[in-house]
Amino acid sequence: MKLKLVAVLLASAIAMPAHADVLVDNVSGITIDADGKVKRFEALVIDDDGKVAQLIERGQERPRTDYLEDAGGKVMLPGFIDAHGHVSSVGFNAMTLDLSGTNSLEEALEAIRVFAAENEARPWILGRGWNQEKWGLGRFPTAAELDSVVSDRPVWLNRVDGHAGWGNSLALRAAGIDAKTVSPAGGRIEKLADGKTPSGVFVDMAMGLVEKVVPAPRPVERDLALAEAQKVLHAQGITAMADMGTTIEDWQSFRRAGDNGTLTLRIMSYAAGPDQMVLLGGSGPSPWLYDDKLRMNGVKLYLDGALGSRGAWLKEPYADDPHNTGLPLTPPAALRNILVRAAQGGFQPAIHAIGTAANAEALNAIGEIAESFDGDRRWRIEHVQIVDPADLPKLAEHGIISSMQPVHQTSDMFMAEARLGPDRLGGAYAWNTILEMGGRLAFGSDAPVESADPFAGLAASITRSNAAGEPFGGWRPQERVNREQALAGFTSEAAFAGFAEGRFGRLIPGERADFVLVDVDPLMATPDEIRATRVHETWVGGQKVYDAD
Repeated sequence: MKLKLVAVLLASAIAMPAHADVLVDNVSGITIDADGKVKRFEALVIDDDGKVAQLIERGQERPRTDYLEDAGGKVMLPGFIDAHGHVSSVGFNAMTLDLSGTNSLEEALEAIRVFAAENEARPWILGRGWNQEKWGLGRFPTAAELDSVVSDRPVWLNRVDGHAGWGNSLALRAAGIDAKTVSPAGGRIEKLADGKTPSGVFVDMAMGLVEKVVPAPRPVERDLALAEAQKVLHAQGITAMADMGTTIEDWQSFRRAGDNGTLTLRIMSYAAGPDQMVLLGGSGPSPWLYDDKLRMNGVKLYLDGALGSRGAWLKEPYADDPHNTGLPLTPPAALRNILVRAAQGGFQPAIHAIGTAANAEALNAIGEIAESFDGDRRWRIEHVQIVDPADLPKLAEHGIISSMQPVHQTSDMFMAEARLGPDRLGGAYAWNTILEMGGRLAFGSDAPVESADPFAGLAASITRSNAAGEPFGGWRPQERVNREQALAGFTSEAAFAGFAEGRFGRLIPGERADFVLVDVDPLMATPDEIRATRVHETWVGGQKVYDAD
């Protein structure tokens, strides 16, 4: 097992000469320069430390180097940075049951049945990705429906957004859940028509009632998940990710990979709550480790759930559920106490807020606290999906960074209309408005909630349309961003959001040589061509970590 693990880990990195300078020539190079402008070049020199030594423009002489790489005219872009993802979950998602591609309850049940039959030795059947909205079900699925395909083992499956879980009867029995079980604060146990019997679906904080009995992954499984995540992300051109919700177990897996030389993804870590923040960082953020591949930046906080499970916290009730305004997850006093505690230690808060009430609460709390602390705090709000138009100007205050995921807009747009009604969408996924008001955007994917593919994100951000071109002309098209802003959101701005500027995110002298070679120029191509981009190679710190060939 140990030899197999080492082989799997090493397979994620493709060795290049160490301690030597390299000329990567014959490229159509694009980067965002120090002034935020697009810069084009034809070759790049990597120094002995894996940093960019020189960009060579048309007509400039090529220097002599130890090694020469001819890129064959491919397009070179800065390595993509996902400003909001879940590294370990990306790996586990690749190793467990993935229902994200299913289009009906029947299709999902068949996939569950087949997976269980092919994995008879697994004591629990675990997975994620179900979406009752995509299925057109009009309700949540039930434990009885899971029982119809797997009745010999517990089954526990996370919803696509990670804010609801679906279990079969054996899972509920293992957790001791019955009609007398009370929903915890910030959570909801869905009930059957009798209003008493748990249906099998648990929303937000209620998920913990079942998850406490789900077997935890062993360290070796966590290491395999990290190796798998790196493989998946590098194949999509991603060289760095902000890990939202890092636990001590995740951190130790990252550190083991760094120690043994198999950490190839740059990880900006945000601890899973204040207790984990102190456990990981102690009195403050960690230093940059392993040649800028790992740093514990701050803390992830939750103010609400998600729209799909009606857990997003709204100022007014849901249009399709008039007695429900969502689930506030952190009380006002607790939020402010955590923000002060984090700021005093120099930790960067990243606040999950999706609904209008949650975003207003995040903005008000930051506004009350920010002026008490000097320096560059870079308060982050994650998702920023549905904002009251009256609150939008506040996103340009106090250096707030709106960390948003373009693919959420194209996945959720029709659901958002159903949840809110057409008259309450004025501040929905308002990328362009935020920029025009002076705010800053960092783009990501929330993988594995969505695919990490940054080219899908680029296309969505400039069109506001999905892969099928729907709706024609884009959904609320006035909120599109231009191509340069989109590229910056996935590179230089995502680096800035994680205090990584000057280290990586731009292909400029002095920064790490993180880049991808692709077949499409995203500043010139059609949206369909951008979505179909092929990643040929991915490099991190001057080392090739992915080669499609």
